[in-house]
Amino acid sequence: MRIFRAALIVALALGLLAAPLAVEAQEAGKKARIGVLLLPPRTGAGGTYIQALREGLGELGYVEGQNLLLEIRSAEGRPNLLPGLAAEVLSTRPDVLVTAGSEAILTLKRATSVVPIIMATVIDPVALGIAASLARPGSNLTGLAIMSVELTSKRLQLLKEAVPRLSRVAVLWNPDNPGNVLQLKEVGTASQILGLRWRGAAVRRPDELAGAFEAIVRAQSNGILAIEDSMLVSYRSRIVESVARARLPAIYAFRQFVDAGGLMSYGPNLPDSFRRAAAYVDKILKGAKPADLPIEQPTRFELVINLKTAKTLGLTIPQTLLQRADQVIE
Repeated sequence: MRIFRAALIVALALGLLAAPLAVEAQEAGKKARIGVLLLPPRTGAGGTYIQALREGLGELGYVEGQNLLLEIRSAEGRPNLLPGLAAEVLSTRPDVLVTAGSEAILTLKRATSVVPIIMATVIDPVALGIAASLARPGSNLTGLAIMSVELTSKRLQLLKEAVPRLSRVAVLWNPDNPGNVLQLKEVGTASQILGLRWRGAAVRRPDELAGAFEAIVRAQSNGILAIEDSMLVSYRSRIVESVARARLPAIYAFRQFVDAGGLMSYGPNLPDSFRRAAAYVDKILKGAKPADLPIEQPTRFELVINLKTAKTLGLTIPQTLLQRADQVIE
């Protein structure tokens, strides 16, 4: 009798242990479907972001084709394609959406108030009206925020330090990007403090780049600030080439521009932001609500300087600035 009772206890214990394992096995049988909507081309920056997202998900145990399906849509640098692509990716019935940049984020937010949206990058979501606060977003959207408005003045300071004679700055921006409008206000404030005059060079589409640079040259600008925008990132090689032809020093928001031959950049590491976005995806898939997940900010900003470009421009970058750089390309 005692043997039977002991066997019964063991059987019950094993049954209790097996229950959660069976649930896990059942959940493992279902593939998580993640929708990704990006503005930059997949053959350029977009591809780098997707790879970083894959790596982040992989570190958390998600393997594409086994327990993960990625539904990726890219507007290939054309913002007008975003609404149609948003509808297309939503038709795949994703569990979670991952996106970046004000235009793509706002497009998805208008398209769904139900499917959780993870932002890999966004300019001040509270000021843009897409989150109630960083601590409690309060909607179907959370992720990582670049408080770029504050970074704009820092970039101007760095450009002035690299080019002491700087007096007239051209600002490359996209009027269709709501975040850029916020940044222009900061440009005005910072320019006044630094004793600079500035002029906006608006670029909504790549075919407007040539006209923008003609205006920059006519205005006799002696420096350029390119602020955050997914469309500008999409065409960074053309922008860097145009800056080189104008023979002007420029500072950019992201290092991808410096890798393409730009002079200097200061900002967060975007691929790392996509890697970190994977942690949000994992939490959502495990039952967390986006409204309850605080929006995080980058903890590290990179200063990257291209000395080859500086030499081409005849610039001598101060040693004090070089010592603070995270990477110097020689």
